[in-house]
Amino acid sequence: MADRSKSRIRFSRLYSFLCLRSPFRDEHSQIGQKGFSRVVYCNEPDSTEQLQLRYRSNYVSTTKYNAFNFIPKSLFEQFRRVANIYFLVVACVSFSPLAPYTATSILFPLIVVIGATMAKEAVEDWRRRKQDIEANNRKVEVYDRNHNFQETRWKKLRVGDLVKVYKNEYFPADLLLLSSSYEDGICYVETMNLDGETNLKVKHALDVTASLHDDDSFQQFKAVMKCEDPNEDLYAFVGTLFYNGQRHPLSVQQILLRDSKLRNTDYVYGVVIFTGHDTKVMQNATDPPSKRSNIERKMDKIIYILFSTLILISFIGSFFFGIQTKNDIVGGKLKRWYLRPDKTTVFYDPKRAVLAAFFHFLTGLMLYGSLIPISLYVSIEIVKVLQSIFINQDQDMYYEDTDKPARARTSNLNEELGQVDTILSDKTGTLTCNSMEFVKCTIAGIAYGRGMTEVERALAKRKGKAVPDSGNTSSYVRGSSDRHTDSGKSIRGFNFRDERIMNGHWVNEPHADVIQKFFRVLALCHTAIPDVNQESGEISYEAESPDEAAFVIAARELGFEFFERTQTSISLHEFDHQSGRKIDRSYKLLHVLEFSSARKRMSVIVQNVENQLLLLCKGADSVMFERLSRNGRDFEATTRDHIKEYAEAGLRTLVVAYRELNEEEFRLWEEEFLQAQTSLNADRDAMVDAAAERIERNLILLGATAVEDKLQKGVPECIDKLAEAGIKMWVITGDKMETAINIGYACSLLRDDMKQIVVTLDSPEINDLERQGNKEAIAKASSASISKQISEGNSQISLSNGSSISFGLIIDGKSLSFALNKNLEDSFLDLAINCSSVICCRSTPKQKALVTRLVKRGIGKTTLAIGDGANDVGMLQEADIGVGISGVEGMQAVMSSDFSIAQFRFLERLLLVHGHWCYRRISMMICYFFYKNIAFGFTLFWFEAYASFSGKPAYNDWYMSFYNVFFTSLPVIALGVFDQDISARLCLKYPVLYKEGVQNVLFSWPLVLGWMLNGVISSMIIFFFTTNAVVNQAFRRDGHVVDYEVLGVMMYTCVVWTVNCQMAISINYFTWIQHFFIWGSIAFWYAFLVMYGAVSPIISTTAYQVLVETCAPSPFYWLVTLLVVVSSLLPYLSYRTLQIQFRPMIHDIIQRLRSEGSETEISGELSLGNKEKLALVEEKLIDRVNAT
Repeated sequence: MADRSKSRIRFSRLYSFLCLRSPFRDEHSQIGQKGFSRVVYCNEPDSTEQLQLRYRSNYVSTTKYNAFNFIPKSLFEQFRRVANIYFLVVACVSFSPLAPYTATSILFPLIVVIGATMAKEAVEDWRRRKQDIEANNRKVEVYDRNHNFQETRWKKLRVGDLVKVYKNEYFPADLLLLSSSYEDGICYVETMNLDGETNLKVKHALDVTASLHDDDSFQQFKAVMKCEDPNEDLYAFVGTLFYNGQRHPLSVQQILLRDSKLRNTDYVYGVVIFTGHDTKVMQNATDPPSKRSNIERKMDKIIYILFSTLILISFIGSFFFGIQTKNDIVGGKLKRWYLRPDKTTVFYDPKRAVLAAFFHFLTGLMLYGSLIPISLYVSIEIVKVLQSIFINQDQDMYYEDTDKPARARTSNLNEELGQVDTILSDKTGTLTCNSMEFVKCTIAGIAYGRGMTEVERALAKRKGKAVPDSGNTSSYVRGSSDRHTDSGKSIRGFNFRDERIMNGHWVNEPHADVIQKFFRVLALCHTAIPDVNQESGEISYEAESPDEAAFVIAARELGFEFFERTQTSISLHEFDHQSGRKIDRSYKLLHVLEFSSARKRMSVIVQNVENQLLLLCKGADSVMFERLSRNGRDFEATTRDHIKEYAEAGLRTLVVAYRELNEEEFRLWEEEFLQAQTSLNADRDAMVDAAAERIERNLILLGATAVEDKLQKGVPECIDKLAEAGIKMWVITGDKMETAINIGYACSLLRDDMKQIVVTLDSPEINDLERQGNKEAIAKASSASISKQISEGNSQISLSNGSSISFGLIIDGKSLSFALNKNLEDSFLDLAINCSSVICCRSTPKQKALVTRLVKRGIGKTTLAIGDGANDVGMLQEADIGVGISGVEGMQAVMSSDFSIAQFRFLERLLLVHGHWCYRRISMMICYFFYKNIAFGFTLFWFEAYASFSGKPAYNDWYMSFYNVFFTSLPVIALGVFDQDISARLCLKYPVLYKEGVQNVLFSWPLVLGWMLNGVISSMIIFFFTTNAVVNQAFRRDGHVVDYEVLGVMMYTCVVWTVNCQMAISINYFTWIQHFFIWGSIAFWYAFLVMYGAVSPIISTTAYQVLVETCAPSPFYWLVTLLVVVSSLLPYLSYRTLQIQFRPMIHDIIQRLRSEGSETEISGELSLGNKEKLALVEEKLIDRVNAT
């Protein structure tokens, strides 16, 4: 039954502008030339001609590596890091006599670190490969030599193959549409994976192939297609089909692109044109821009400082070594005779002291290599991956309605989330739901719709009017029929409440006839397709836009239910005010004049049962009012007023009108219109538009609709919190200025105490010039006007310095195009930066990206862009951080983003909680890494100076190799993953804490250098306290003093204890994992000494039985360890005590508040008295932050 109904519908009559036979254009003359050389032999993939062309297979790979290039390519990636190159060079030189330790001891940690990173790369690439395997092995039906359709895998498809794709399946390659289950060859396609849009696109086969409806009809089908070469343009296609001795032009309307989905069509037949990486979706698959965090870039600079330090101390050592060596023989006398300088190698030859010093310099570069943290990069990568897992698993950022959790799509930018200075946001679908609901209308000059939108509530508050409770907002939905009222079930797309016209009461209104015509227009003027649920009988609609679906649903709920569409008719269930019941009424459908962005309106021409010819039209007020007849303007003034009110309420409006046509007028127009449609001239589109223009005039005004794109839940509260955190907010939208401003007030972006600076070109002078049409004069005057307005805005801000006045900047898209010019962009940016909020209206996708680039480069701080649609991709990729909203506009924004969330309100937790934690953890982790390596490395320097700069290491080779890999690495990873200075609840309670990241307090140069200085001080205490403690006294009962091996173990033990205890006192939030890693690392040092010391002295050398036989039995060893460790920690403890007391940071104050409030805290809530105290301290805290 369904198939028969579909075969009756000839939809080519419904899509007069989009789905016509493609005319031959200028581009078709290029077929066969460069760029247009592709030839496809349809249904002949095995022909000699096709095989000779050697087109790509349909196998697709998105992996970075393969089995052959993984090792060389991955190694190249690893050694792009300067630290790894250094250790590779050291490892190579370690095979020479210059090395102060064995080659194995330096190769082992290098192999571990490089191997771990390569393993991570391999795992990530294997995940991509699994996705490729899944895509390549999907099944599709292909026409074989036996004239049957057989299932085959996508990867086996070839150019020229004839395929059959069924409903809700993805297209396996770029196809030429031959025919479909509809008689006219119409099919519906969802391109969400390509451009992010969920609205269905209509595709139309050529008339010559549309009749090929079943499998048997393809037995004799042969054709040749010549077309453009593979390219990335999704919205254009040029080709020619040679079939049955005739040439037929092809356009994008006949092309089905890979990864788009067939919808509302049982099946289609198509021929493969482009395969694999030649398909348009793969041609668009560019690598995302490489983004690095500010901390990572600063870390590179610190590495360079450490390299400089390494070179400096190596030079100092070699300088003094050269002096000492030269003085070994003075006047023929041997000064250090026990070294036999008269019989030595070139490395210690007093006669060639300069050369010996140079070799010693090279030795020093290897000896002090521990200053460079070899495991830093791999540790940070491990930590960031684990942080990303915590973000992904955060239940408080999971949106149950759509089953969408938060996703960290990259782990490289976790800490950047804690340093965001400016957010640039889209509006529709990001701040709002992008789910249109019919909420109000004006008919015959009377406004209907009792609800109050969120924007209206904010507007009423601003004007000091009484605001009804939330039960009267537009979110309160009542039914429009008995069925609906009884069930209390809300209806998607319908949020209207007005008892005057609901439940058939409109018949009692003074203009009942106008109301009837108004809702008939909404029920008939569209291209929606009804879909009847066979079980429940409920009707849903597939429409090309959410607005259109909302209009059809509104008409249904108010008594005009659209239920059937055929080739020539539209049928409604209408409420008959005479009989008081619903009747079926059918309208003959003659023409549909499609909506386009240029026309800004759509019309249908129908004939009712009374044989009246009616043109029904709806469109933007900017084009509709000028098309009204002299007698059709009865309600124009009041309708304009209502439209203005609706726009101020943040609603989208369309004007509804109609006219009655006489038969002669329609006949003459139809001849002209059909002639324009079938024209093959290059100006065919202009001819069609002109014909439509002639019929869409002398309209009679009926009223206007108002649909709401509601604010998402929690948006105002989220923006308030972000503002308290010191984050500036920009909204870049395509809406009207009035709508954008009022949305701004509703979501707390604009406030009553904020002074508005409006930059616009909507002035009488500019309008006069535009009417004259002098483009050069318009541009010159516009640029001067924008320059003047920006200067005046900057002056206002300058005059208000020292006051508490805040400013909000509003600029429209036309003005923005001039403000972004080179000569004005700096002054515009200065104005915008000094404003608390910025709203850019009527902005294009390109302007969104340009504004983002300007802000990122201009302020030099972290920018975050957030959006949900394909038009936001440029903005997301341009910003330092791109956050995609996984909403109703598809996944294009999410696929181009660094992080994805389901609702805007989750941005609050993503930044204030995870952002702050990640920033603090990574900052502390890097600072601690440099501290522990400096503390260890400088003990080597002090020892070398103590040993006459001999180049002798203080420690055993394997002590040095395992220091960064086993004895100190795990605690720092635990710090980066688990530490919390403040709980998530308090991070949200005190958003001012976030300013630590914005101001980069925790990774500033003073703090980084302070940690480095702490490392130097710790090394001095460890070395000098240890050596002075053991000088001139017995270490064992038998009177033996400390030797070289024991001194090395004592110092190394003190280093391990000190750096791990430093970690323990720096951690704010202990878990059992951190305890296990910190104390376990210390215990492992002793276990290693026992195990390694038990090995043959040929291998263990200076470590042989040194703990068991020498150190452990000596109380002196344990006493020195205790005293040295405590002494090493005292400088840091003293500094922190003084800082907390006299110069506390924000988190210090909040921690103090938490500890003071803990006794009176019950179930996470504070007592009233303590709350007052906290509010007072918080006020002082904010004042202190603002002062700094």
